[in-house]
Amino acid sequence: MMSVKLVPEPSDDAQAVDAGQPASSASYANDKAKILARLRRMEGQVRGVQRMVEEDKYCVDVLTQISSIIAAGRAVGLLVLEDHIRGCVVNATDGEVMVTELTDAIERFTRSVG
Repeated sequence: MMSVKLVPEPSDDAQAVDAGQPASSASYANDKAKILARLRRMEGQVRGVQRMVEEDKYCVDVLTQISSIIAAGRAVGLLVLEDHIRGCVVNATDGEVMVTELTDAIERFTRSVG
């Protein structure tokens, strides 16, 4: 399947960078702080699980924590996907390109989170 990358319209103050992309082309820019906070929390959870394994904690307790990390990753991914849909897909001028972009984004995300 052909992949098409869309970016939102650059603002007047955006400076062009690599390949002519706007400086802040991420559609998740408004949620960036929330996304980073969640990722940092997940990072702490992963360190906690590493400690649990090092300390030979009960398997079910380790699995419970891993499940929590997976759920947190799924939530962050859904937020990024939602922002992508609102910021990139919806702004596509060609309806067919919009459908292709949306389908590609959903396929890519669901492949990893099942």
